[in-house]
Amino acid sequence: MREITVMTANKVGALADVCDALGGVGVNIRGISAHGVGETGIIRLITEDETTARNILERAGFKITVGDVVSVKLRDRPGELAKIARKLARAGVDLESVYMIGRGTNEVEIAFKPKSVKDALAALKK
Repeated sequence: MREITVMTANKVGALADVCDALGGVGVNIRGISAHGVGETGIIRLITEDETTARNILERAGFKITVGDVVSVKLRDRPGELAKIARKLARAGVDLESVYMIGRGTNEVEIAFKPKSVKDALAALKK
């Protein structure tokens, strides 16, 4: 699974522009996180068609980067995310982003973008 990070100006309509570009070509957004930091907007996306999403965003003039994410399904109850976050922290895994990408009746799916996917996967197996 891959995450697309879109860097934009932190302005009204920036998120709408990104979502319009993707929706206009039928790309479904599976997970999203958007933040304004000073004058910069940071939009992180996981889509069902990363290649098309990347191509359309680049053609629309957006500055993007793409990186691997690790997806974990957890029981939907207090403390479960803390257990995973602690495992990763103990292993020294640096995280760039974390957000929910799915929810079922009794579980949630979380996406982590670690600096090292290899290290994150090893930590999660312990």
